[in-house]
Amino acid sequence: MRACRKLLRISLLACLALCTPALVMAADVTVFAAASLKEALDEQARAFQATGHKAVVSYAASNALARQIEAGAPADLFISADLDWMEYLAQRKLLAPGTRASLLRNSLVLVAPASSKATLRIAPDFGLAAALGPEKLAMANPDAVPAGRYGRAALESLGVWKSVAMQVARAESVRAALLLVSRGEAPFGIVYRTDALADKGVRIVDAFPPGSHPAIVYPVALVAGSKSPAGPALLAYLRSAPARAVWEKHGFGLVDQ
Repeated sequence: MRACRKLLRISLLACLALCTPALVMAADVTVFAAASLKEALDEQARAFQATGHKAVVSYAASNALARQIEAGAPADLFISADLDWMEYLAQRKLLAPGTRASLLRNSLVLVAPASSKATLRIAPDFGLAAALGPEKLAMANPDAVPAGRYGRAALESLGVWKSVAMQVARAESVRAALLLVSRGEAPFGIVYRTDALADKGVRIVDAFPPGSHPAIVYPVALVAGSKSPAGPALLAYLRSAPARAVWEKHGFGLVDQ
């Protein structure tokens, strides 16, 4: 009789194991994100922890991150500061199908150290070269980094690029360019508006007209081969109403969804 009861108990436990849904376990999501997102995305990551999952974010220039993903770096989610580097990964089939979306907008500004009294009005052929004198213009690398590409496009469209091209201090990221100005190592720099708002060591001199450069759009996508079960949840969260309020607080615009 005891043997029969023991057998029945084992059978019931086995049945429960088969019929009960698996518990959702907490998981980390590795995010590769454009450097200009740091303050806003750090806040989003803290809020996302309420879901029981954790976003671990690595920040750098979008071109550097895209090439790291191409080389096999274990990223789950990628947020680029332009469409080109996201497309670079898409062409190499390194994005999870159906997950790519445009997330944020930004704008471009000319900044100076907070203590500077310099004034300039951005317009065709404006006097940037004269204002610089022999000093450097801080920019992200205009040959690769999105912020630098936007900056060069703006200066070219305004007829100013040739007069300052030889004086550009080519930083590895937009945050590195921002730091040069914040420290007083460059009298002017070209950065995103959100970068200027995040650093009290600089002030905005003027904003570049939106039509002077391509629209600044931040796309997001899951990386092909991502193993994190929380990746889709983070992707959805970053496009949610609570996340929208955080993006806007940090100066980003939202792409209509």
